[in-house]
Formats: sequence, structure tokens, C-alpha cells
Amino acid sequence: MSLIGSTRVLLGDEVRPASIRIVEGTIVEIGSEAPEVDFGDLVVMPGLVDSHVHVNEPGRTEWEGFATATRAAAAGGTTTIVDMPLNSIPPTVSVAALEAKRRAAAGKLAVDVAFWGGLIPGSADQIGPLVDAGVCGFKAFLVDSGVAEFPPVTPKELLPALLEMRDLGVPALVHAEDPARISIVAGDPADYGSYLASRPAGAEAEAVSGLAEMSRDIGARIHVLHVSSGEAVAVLSEGPPTLTGETCPHYLTFCSEEIEHGATPFKCVPPIRSAEHREALWAGLVEGWLNMVVSDHSPAPAGIKRLEDGDFGQAWGGIGSLQLRLPATWTGAAQRGLSLPELSRWLAAEPARLAGLGGKGEIAVGRDADLVVWDPDGVTEVEGARLEHRHPITPYEGMRLRGSVVTTVLAGATVFDGDGITTGNGRMLRRDDRSDL
Repeated sequence: MSLIGSTRVLLGDEVRPASIRIVEGTIVEIGSEAPEVDFGDLVVMPGLVDSHVHVNEPGRTEWEGFATATRAAAAGGTTTIVDMPLNSIPPTVSVAALEAKRRAAAGKLAVDVAFWGGLIPGSADQIGPLVDAGVCGFKAFLVDSGVAEFPPVTPKELLPALLEMRDLGVPALVHAEDPARISIVAGDPADYGSYLASRPAGAEAEAVSGLAEMSRDIGARIHVLHVSSGEAVAVLSEGPPTLTGETCPHYLTFCSEEIEHGATPFKCVPPIRSAEHREALWAGLVEGWLNMVVSDHSPAPAGIKRLEDGDFGQAWGGIGSLQLRLPATWTGAAQRGLSLPELSRWLAAEPARLAGLGGKGEIAVGRDADLVVWDPDGVTEVEGARLEHRHPITPYEGMRLRGSVVTTVLAGATVFDGDGITTGNGRMLRRDDRSDL
């Protein structure tokens, strides 16, 4: 494609008729001339950026891999993902592990992929080398991660690493729950209420409070992952500007009152909470205390999700939703009267800014020609078996979500449309110096 257009192109905070001229994968002009490819009144938005995706390859490719994950991204309008440092084996806590991951991804990518590094006890000496190798920042856990090869760090271990990340200009991404406030609750293991009680909202808020204090004291950029509670949003609202947070479509869509006995596809960590918390998360997005919505895509095979016995305590805590982030988020946003510019900011601009991918997240001259063309009044009927994710398990099964992706464009080339998905066009990215564009 060299000149495309629509009556509804999102440019900054405005939706208006426009044409977009593309040369060698880059937007070179935005005008009003008749387009060669006319998308009518479909919405043209920046290609989405998902900064929280667990690809798991190499090592646990049977859970998810680069080929299937990036196909799911393309089908859902996402043109860039940032891969988390776990649950691959080895985890991305060294340059050698990063290179192993890049080798595993080569030739399999339907969209662009960047990488987060990981911080575990004993890996702090790899922060500088990994930044030089191009990672976007570092993820750490304050609680058990669920996999033995990625143990948590203590606040005492985290602090010196934060100082180095600050000086290198990269963010720390933290899974924030206070381990002292997490405990096994006796009861029926298939009862969602027992699982929910084991990871109370106070555990999240307590950990976020500690991060806020560290960020304020030393000026380090700390990003709180997958915020699930109103209490954590309240802490973020009073935190320093160097402290940011994200939430996920499942926290914005579902509530604990509706989760049935043994319905382990809904298990995630932190857990989905009550409707009151869901509304607090929406309010946090509107007020800017949360600045993005990411998938936290973390699928697993049926046996690990414990579909047969519905054991929430033993089931893997992850939801496969990479392909559904746009319609799932838009369904709730449209119901609340929220706008397309807000949606694009949460799904594209802010994740790109966090990861330091300055060519992404906005339709503007000089940016990558990554676009999603979609119908905000269309319908996505969710059938897990038809998703591109490696495993069909999804809590969205059978739902009719608002909005449907028509075409995904990566660097000016169509990678998804009604005829299928093109694999092989994606690049492996490094954090760049254009994140303030």
C-alpha cells in the first residue's frame, strides 16, 4: 500500500477524513487526496502495541510460541508486542538468553517484537549488558512468579537495580503483591471465592505503596503491572509521576461475582475482583492514574489450566487474550461513553512510550506505517478454537464483543485481512531513543 485513506482516521485526538502516504514502510505525508486504497468509513488507527505478552519460546513453546502469538497479534490489530522474560527457558536475564530467544523467533514473526529483560536474585550485573543489547527495560516479581527459574526479588535487592535502571534510562516493571499478605485459604479448591481470598486487594496496595516510596525517593521509573484493585489505583493516584500502572481487559470485563464454580479459564494473578474494583479500574484509566491496557497474554495447555477438576489453587494463572484486546476493551469503553482517542492512547501510544519504541503508537509523519483498520460497530464472536493463539482456552468463549478488525498493516504491508495472515514480515526491535516523540 502506498496511499490509503478513510473518512475516519485517528490523528492525535481527532478522528477525521484523511489519506496516509507510505514510502518504504514509513508515513511520509498525511493529506486529503483521493486514496488508492479507500477504507470508506472504517476507522484507521495506529497499529496496537501490547507491552505485556508471554510468548514462552524457547523452553515452553507448547504453551505459546512466536509463530502463534504473532499471528494472534496480527489478527487482533496489534502490530508490535513486547515479550516478557518468563516463562521461557532460559528466562531473559542474560545476553545469552536474549540471543537464544532471538534465534528462536527468527523467521516466525507476523508482527514486530521487542523484548523485556528480567531481574532475579543474582542477575543485576546483566542490567547494563542487556540494555546495550536492546532490551526495553526489566521485569521483576515481589512474589513467587509460578516458575522456579524466575524467583522474586526483595525490596532490598530491587533498590540498587532501580538506581542503575534510572541512570540507564529504562523502566522497571514490577509484579506488585506483598508476599506476607498472601496465604492459602482452606475450602473447596474449585470455589473461586477461596482463591480470591488468598490474594486480597490489600496485598497489591501494600506492595504498590512501597514502590511509590522508592520511585519518589530515587526518581526511578517504575511501572506497576496488571493492576487489579481499586486500592492499588488509589495509591497510584497519589504517587509520583515516575510511577505508572497498567490494567488488562479481563479486569475491565469480568467480575468475581460472575465466575462459576471450577471455571479455571478465569484464573489470573492477581485475581479478577468484584464489580466495584472493575469500575475503579475504569475510573483510573479515565483519570490517567492507569495509563494503558495490555493483554498479559499467558496461555497454557488444558491440563495445566486444570479444566477437568476446576482446581483454582493448582491451575496456571494466566489468560490467553492477545487477539481480543481491542474488542474486549472497546466493548467496555463504548458502554461507558469513552472515545476512540482514549482507546488508542491506552492500546497503542502509552505501551509504545513505556517500551521506548518511538516509531510506534501514532499516525504521524516519520512514524512506522503500522495501522489497524476496524469497524467499531462490528461484532467479534469469540470461539476459542478459531483464535490464532496456540490454545483455545479463553474466558471470553461465546461472548459477542463490540468491534471487529478488518485489516492490519505492518510497515505498509497487509499482514492480516479476510484472506488470512502473512508470517515473516515482523522485525525484532531494540529500545530506541525516540520514546518522547
